[in-house]
Amino acid sequence: MSRPVAAVESTAREDARERLGAAFKGVLAATRRLRGRETHRPGELSFAQYHLLFHLAEQKELSTGQLATAAELVPATATQLLDGLARMGLVDRTRSEQDRRIVTCRLTPRGRKVLTERRAHIEGRWDDRLSGFTVEELETAAAVLEQLRGLFDDLLAEDRR
Repeated sequence: MSRPVAAVESTAREDARERLGAAFKGVLAATRRLRGRETHRPGELSFAQYHLLFHLAEQKELSTGQLATAAELVPATATQLLDGLARMGLVDRTRSEQDRRIVTCRLTPRGRKVLTERRAHIEGRWDDRLSGFTVEELETAAAVLEQLRGLFDDLLAEDRR
């Protein structure tokens, strides 16, 4: 005896929801691993450094605090990453004349070149991974991720009350 259509659809939806949840958790874990210190090889741009440069490239100049906020890092972590980027010649840092506590950062020409090369590499891999999906599937995926972002923003707002 077969199960009613509604029960089959409910089970299929629950299975799909569980696969989505597992996949999402997997993405979060992979990005945490990618941003972790263990992926940094001396002399090479780590993903955390790339992420910081990516945000810096969007502006002509940012303070360390502004850059930390944009990259969702604590200022101490941003400073540590910027120390390495400055040693690599990718970022220039200048102490403000008006307020000596403020340090502004900007990409060097070499930093812009390294960032452009790394971005092209990552975007090429991104495009390869998504090439098998239709525009409609990508739009659906984007909509699902936006809903999840909203969920987590709502949960954060609830925790702050």
